[in-house]
Amino acid sequence: MRHKPLVWLPACHRHLDLSDPGGYTVLADRYAAAVCALGLQPVLFPMAGAEDVPHLLPHVDGVLLTGSPSNVEARRFGADPLATDLLDPRRDALTMTLVPGALAAGVPLFGVCRGLQEMNVALGGTLHQRVHDQPGHLDHREPEGELDVQFAERHEVLLAEGSAFAQWAGGPRALVNSLHGQGIRTLGHSVVAEGHAPDGLVEAVRIDGAPAFAYGVQWHPEWQHARHPFYARTLEAFAQACGAHCATRLAA
Repeated sequence: MRHKPLVWLPACHRHLDLSDPGGYTVLADRYAAAVCALGLQPVLFPMAGAEDVPHLLPHVDGVLLTGSPSNVEARRFGADPLATDLLDPRRDALTMTLVPGALAAGVPLFGVCRGLQEMNVALGGTLHQRVHDQPGHLDHREPEGELDVQFAERHEVLLAEGSAFAQWAGGPRALVNSLHGQGIRTLGHSVVAEGHAPDGLVEAVRIDGAPAFAYGVQWHPEWQHARHPFYARTLEAFAQACGAHCATRLAA
C-alpha cells in the first residue's frame, strides 16, 4: 500500500460547551476532507506547543495552516487588541514557531486565510485588524446566509505575471471567495505579494528563498475545490510537494 504523505493541520481551541470549562480542540471538516481528497493524510497534534515543533516536523510531509473564526492576537504585530477580537492564544503560540520551523526544515507550507496572516506575522509582518474600516478598502467579510452564499466567489484577484498563482489560474485574474476581517498591512521578511484584491489588499504570497512549496492565500481554496479549477490546481501543487517530501523522507 502506498504511504500517504502526512499533513499537519494545527488545531483551534474553543469553548464549545458552557458547562465544560476545559475547552475543545477542533478542526473544520472541510480542510481534512480536502487533504484526504488529494491523497494525503491529515494529522493533528492537539496539545502540541512551540517546544514540540522541532520534534514533530521530521515526521510530517506538509503543513496546512487553516482558516478560523479567531484572529491573530494584535500584540503579536505591535497593535492593541480590540474588544471584539475572538482569539486563540494557544494556536498563535504554536504557529508563530511552526511557520519558521517548516521553512527552515524544507517542509511544504500552505496558509489559508488565518494561515496566510499567521505566515506574515510569524515573519515580522503586520495586519489590518478591520480591513473594512480602512479608507478605500472593500468589506471582505462574508455575507449572512447559507455556506454556499458565504463561500461564493466575491471578487477578482490580480495575479503577478509569471507567478505560480497565474499558472494555476490559467491567467492573470481569478475569482475568489472572501471571508475575513483581518488582512495584511505590511509584508513580513521574505514574504512576496503575488496577488491583490481590487482594493489593493494583498491576497496571495510566496516566501522568497523557501527550499520547498511555501505559499499563502487569503481566500478558501478548500471549499468545493473540485468545482473550481484554480482552487484545485493550487491544492494539487501543494499535494505534489508533500508527495515529493514524503518520498525523500521515507528514502532517508
